[in-house]
Order: sequence, then structure tokens, then C-alpha cells
Amino acid sequence: MAISKVTTAAITDGTITSSDLASGAVPNQSAFKNIIINGDMNISQRGTSTASITSDGYYTLDRFTTEIGSFGTWTQSQATDSPTGQGFTKCLKMDCTTAQGSPGSSAVMLVGQSIEGQMLQSIKQGTANAESTTLSFWHKHTKTGTNIVELLDADNNNAVSGSYTQSVSDTWEKATITFPANTSGTYDNDNARSLRIRFIMGSGTDYTSGTLATTWQTSITNADRYAGQVNNADSTSNNFIITGVQYEVGTTASDFEFLPFDVNFTRCQRYFQKSDVRASNGGISPNWYVYNINFATNMRSAPTLSTSSAFGSDTGDAQSGTSSGGQTGMVLVEASTTAIGVRGGTDSVSSYLKGRAHLSSEL
Repeated sequence: MAISKVTTAAITDGTITSSDLASGAVPNQSAFKNIIINGDMNISQRGTSTASITSDGYYTLDRFTTEIGSFGTWTQSQATDSPTGQGFTKCLKMDCTTAQGSPGSSAVMLVGQSIEGQMLQSIKQGTANAESTTLSFWHKHTKTGTNIVELLDADNNNAVSGSYTQSVSDTWEKATITFPANTSGTYDNDNARSLRIRFIMGSGTDYTSGTLATTWQTSITNADRYAGQVNNADSTSNNFIITGVQYEVGTTASDFEFLPFDVNFTRCQRYFQKSDVRASNGGISPNWYVYNINFATNMRSAPTLSTSSAFGSDTGDAQSGTSSGGQTGMVLVEASTTAIGVRGGTDSVSSYLKGRAHLSSEL
């Protein structure tokens, strides 16, 4: 018996219809279709909760940064809340602990992710064949009303915005936003930041007084960027929660792409890694040591170094500067995308150095 060739499979509820087989190409079915990394919020190398957040930084969930400009105080956590029956077990939760009911006109607060240009070439931006893209995600906010997501092109200073609505307070709802193709300005094909996907949580009037820019702005008007945005910081009862974030080429949202935990973790380590270090000075005065840290996976770029846990003579916090025995703690000597060399020393010839290095090559 002859077997018909499957030329298209638009699969709905696991069923392929005869019309599906006849029509064309399989939409959004390629591996690694999700341009977002850690969209299921499973990886949180820095920790699961950080309180008293009032400034920009990476705090808990890998690849998701927080930007705050005088917008209250927050606790960020990798929470176990998730929409029922969707396969998610974790989420990014922002809990307002000090409210800001009257933000300054230029203030903005957001969470988001930056993406390398070489990860964006399939969008074909800046050409006649430029593709539309679709962002889908689950949200559970205390504050009802309109929220804005912005795509900010860091290479060409272009931007476009889309909106979604939290209809019922503290209830999981799904949002899908399709952004138009942009035929102006290509993304650089390198490892630098080209695109910023920004979930706006609140904004001053400088960014909300116009009409929302749902087509690409090649000359950005700030007043049109976040028009309609509610203030998620106006009460200490407010939470802002998201999970299942997927950004893909095309005009429709496909099912979320769940990657194996180890694959997801390795992708996150391209931007941030922790390495436990234990090194003896070998009894050599003035107690200097040199230590190489080889990375678990190649990083995006030569990383910066910070330390946590105990560094120094067996116990005590990491320190910079000199002491009677030499250099206390760790000092970065040389770095590449595969390893770093560090130098340090202790006050005691008989002691050794231990602790944890934080290596960051975030965008």
C-alpha cells in the first residue's frame, strides 16, 4: 500500500486532517523556535528570592533582568505558582513591598530579556522578507487593566509596542501579541545585545501621554511607547507574575517549547555561571596563588567576576586590596570565553582559599 507524503501538518489537538496534509509548510515547528531563554522560569542560579529591590539588576531568574527608576521597593522570587494543566511549575514573581503611587514623569519599571543579534537572524529584519513575530506568555497580576510589552531594537533605535489585559485580579490568563515585520534596519550578526523584550510594570507620563505605537517607530516618540499602562506599583498588595514566555517567528503562537532541564541550564550558563574554588597557597611567601577556572560551557563573552561565600584564610568574606600576607581574596588576571585566571593570597602561609566565583557575561 502506498503511503501519502505529508507536505504540511498543522496539528490541532494531536489530529492531522486531510486539508492539513495538502496545504504547505509546518508552522513554528522547528527546534529551538523559542528565542527567549528560560521562558519556563526553571533556572535560577543566583537564588530563589531577593528582597528590597530598588535598582536595576539580575536578581533571581536566569536571563531576566529588572529595571527600576524610583518605582517603589520589590521582592523578586522564583515562585511555584503556575497555570493549571499547562506544564509549568515555576514563575517570576514581583511583589510590591513599598508602593509608588505617583511616579516621576520619566520613571519606568520593567522586567525583560536582552537577546544577541546572532540569535535573531531568522527574523530577516531590515529586508523585504522580514518576518512578523509573536510573543506569548501567561500572566497573573493583582492590578487589572492594560499592560505593555515593548520590543526595543538596540542596533537601530527602533521600537514597537503591544498591549495585553489582566481581566481578573490574581488569576492566570494567557496573552498573545503579534508584532509586525520591520523592513528597516538589520540586526547585527554578533554576540552583542540587539533586541530587548520589555514587560512594562509602570511608567511616568513622559511615556504614556500619546497613542500606543503598534507599528515600528524608526524615530521613537517616547509618549507613544507605553500609552495605557497601569501602575502595578501603586499598592503593597500588588503582585506581577509571568511564566511560559515564548517569542517566535510567525503570526501565530505555537505551544510552548519545553526543553530538557539540562539543555535549559546549559543555555543559561552562557550568560552566568557559579564556580566553587578551593586553592592552597602552597606555603610560598608572600602567600600568592594563581588559580584557573574552566567554564562548564563557553560563555557569551569574557565574563566579569564577583565573589560570594567564604574567600580568604579558610573563613571570612571575599575582600579586595592588600594585607600583611599579600592579596586577600580574588583578583581577575585574565579572562576568555572558556576560562579565567585569578590571583590572590592569604594572611597565613598555612591557610588556603575557598569560596564561590560568580561569572557574568550578561548583555
